Amino acid sequence: MKLQKILLICALLGAFFMIQTLLPPGFLSLESIKTHQLALQDYVEQASARSAVLYFAAYVVVSALSIPGAALLTLLGGTLFPFWQGILLVSFASTLGATLAMLTSRYILRDGVQRRFSHQLKTVNEGMVRNGAFYLFALRLMPLFPFFLVNLLAGLTSLSVRRYWWISQLAMLPATVIFLNAGRELGKLTSLRDILSPGILFAFTLLGLLPLVSRWLFSRYFHSSH
Repeated sequence: MKLQKILLICALLGAFFMIQTLLPPGFLSLESIKTHQLALQDYVEQASARSAVLYFAAYVVVSALSIPGAALLTLLGGTLFPFWQGILLVSFASTLGATLAMLTSRYILRDGVQRRFSHQLKTVNEGMVRNGAFYLFALRLMPLFPFFLVNLLAGLTSLSVRRYWWISQLAMLPATVIFLNAGRELGKLTSLRDILSPGILFAFTLLGLLPLVSRWLFSRYFHSSH
């Protein structure tokens, strides 16, 4: 492995563990943000622009380093900022963080994985060229696939950065809106499970699968009719 990759891995691990060590235990928890809600709201009222920049930066770091707590930060955004400002901040911060995580995965892992499993990945690569956008859209919406895992896997593919960005931003938007809206009633929440009911999770899964199923049906009908 090249020295640059080793140094990058060390820097990322160092940043991850440093943040985890500096943060007080339970800092990124529902009870913690509810406890500090009033103080944070006062700070935002006194320094709205600075608060937005700090919030955006914190969200990007948490997303890029795959630190657990992005959902809680989204709730906090719904509490601290007007709804449309929250959408802009969270949507672009989460997409930027996801893209940085994907690029890191691509830089560190992709060449080695593609070289070692070139034969096995040939079909996968061809499928990503044809349907990569649809796969990513589905994975982003399906709650079964963690945020960090989608970033990691996407980095191993040939999906372009531009396509990865806009699909991620589009597919993550529904959950962003739901969590921001829930953040406006933060005091009534007792668990993150109160936000994503089984019905909503099922709807997200169907929405994610819809483009893939539609493409499959179209391809099947088109080929059978010719």
